[in-house]
Amino acid sequence: MRRLTPVLALGALLLTALPAHAADGPAHRESYGTKAPYSPVQNPRGYQKAPAGFVPVFTENVSRHGSRAATDSEDGDLILALWDKAESEGQLTRRGEEFGPKVRALQAAMAKVGYGNLSGRGRQELAAAAVRMERRLPSLFAKIADDGERIDVVSSGQGRAVDSGTEFADALAGAAPELKPLIGPGRTDKDLLYFHKAAGGAAYREYIENDQRLKDTLKGITGQARTREAARGVLRKIFEESFVERIDDQVGAAQAVYNLYAIAPAMSVESPDGGGWGMERYISPAEAAWFGYLSDAEDFYEKGPGFLDSDITYKMADVLLDDFFKQVEAKRDGTGGLGAELRFTHAEEIIPLAALMGLPGSTRPAVPGEAYTYADNPWRGASVAPLGANIQWDVFRKGDRYLVRMLYNEKETAFKTGCRPVAKGSAFYDLNELERCFDRS
Repeated sequence: MRRLTPVLALGALLLTALPAHAADGPAHRESYGTKAPYSPVQNPRGYQKAPAGFVPVFTENVSRHGSRAATDSEDGDLILALWDKAESEGQLTRRGEEFGPKVRALQAAMAKVGYGNLSGRGRQELAAAAVRMERRLPSLFAKIADDGERIDVVSSGQGRAVDSGTEFADALAGAAPELKPLIGPGRTDKDLLYFHKAAGGAAYREYIENDQRLKDTLKGITGQARTREAARGVLRKIFEESFVERIDDQVGAAQAVYNLYAIAPAMSVESPDGGGWGMERYISPAEAAWFGYLSDAEDFYEKGPGFLDSDITYKMADVLLDDFFKQVEAKRDGTGGLGAELRFTHAEEIIPLAALMGLPGSTRPAVPGEAYTYADNPWRGASVAPLGANIQWDVFRKGDRYLVRMLYNEKETAFKTGCRPVAKGSAFYDLNELERCFDRS
């Protein structure tokens, strides 16, 4: 029996899709919003077979970076300043006495990883995803090796995206060593994979900074009485009531606790004995769900489907969708020379692309004057763009005909309404049909 290398062993462990919450500890995955760690959505044994005679000839994806440390220490610093004051005054609850040391340990772990950098879990997520890709398409990667086709690796240039590409490429080479000399060095394309900060995102940045309707909408959502009630509930678990009453910004303090709760699963590998950080002890499921909703509302209006009468949040993602088509068309036309195109980016790119493409959960913008809520909108950050989220197109050929299958977080996913698959219920679409459906005339 062939002995598994460490990366192959990791892939073997993670080939079977887990329930959405299985890797996260607490079952309330939605409450983590876009900080939810990655789990593949579909069991690989459930994938459809390509129509008779079609063989894979190309694959491409775009992936959000994997789980990471918080981008800075602001939340921990804020809540620890309050904790230190409460400790000096004897105003901590029994549970609260444990809170400060836990936060300091989490902060130290994030500082060691590097704020904003991939965590151990993030590296595992990307490596396992690469192994699963190779296992899904073994004949494609064998063909790539036989034909000497290149595999392009491109990222936004931001550290966590660059490192995600490196982890993915290294694991792919570990799963199929003959690919190693064909995997190009990672390159940067900010216009393609960091478009919200590039020239193409100028109108978007103006919207984020100055749109009064956006500001009023988010203020109205956050300013509900339930936010204040949830904030007080969180703070009372840590501080005595009299101390809570003296906190000027109770919502901001509770938000800091929530943010630490939300990032903790991403740092699970760095936790004591890998057992987790226990941040769920300081926020109830209902409180976490509410703050998760507030986080989702912000992402929905700032990056996602947004308002019904505006496409400002996702129009700029057309540059990325266009590149998906260009790569497939180059393969069809014999002008590309690539066997695979692997892209690594951020939530600010995945969320708009999902809205532009009409992916599940991203099809319903909010009617102006009617706030986004969980009750009337399916958009959830934990499903749309968890850490490690990915969109993949696999291309199959028979003669001069090309079919495309899309995977969204590794689940076979239909293209938007109006695109016709090759047969009812099929996951495969003729490239010509997709060009028609997406108006690429």
